[in-house]
Amino acid sequence: MLNKLPKALQAKGKDDLHQIWMAESRVDADQAFDLFLSTYEAKYPKATECLAKDRNTLLTFYDFPAEHWQHLRTTNPIESTFATVRLRTTKTRGCVSRAGILAMVFKLTKTAEQNWRTLKGHALLAKVIQGVRFKDGLQVGGASAEETHRIAA
Repeated sequence: MLNKLPKALQAKGKDDLHQIWMAESRVDADQAFDLFLSTYEAKYPKATECLAKDRNTLLTFYDFPAEHWQHLRTTNPIESTFATVRLRTTKTRGCVSRAGILAMVFKLTKTAEQNWRTLKGHALLAKVIQGVRFKDGLQVGGASAEETHRIAA
């Protein structure tokens, strides 16, 4: 999306995007989203179209426990794992069979897994799987917010 803005505006655009996904609630995020669209829509319609078409998807993380937001807002764990795999597979591309490359990718991933951090609020995953609803990071109905945070700790 930032590539659709002029270079001179990309830093400001990035800051404005941060206001959206770092908002405390979905209402605040919607306000920041609308502000971004109104600010850039007249001059840069391609940039705003690119962002607006995925609005619901981009703000879905507000429907998950707040403890998970840090993990949902980033793709770094995925990128860093695959960067290691990509580096090794690129260097050995022509030298191994399909089975050999799959085995190597598996072992590289298992090795990378040893450095992964535990998901914050991992105890809340059971609630997410059961379909318990969350709004702005807090459980809707059922257990109190205090109980939800105690379970997550």
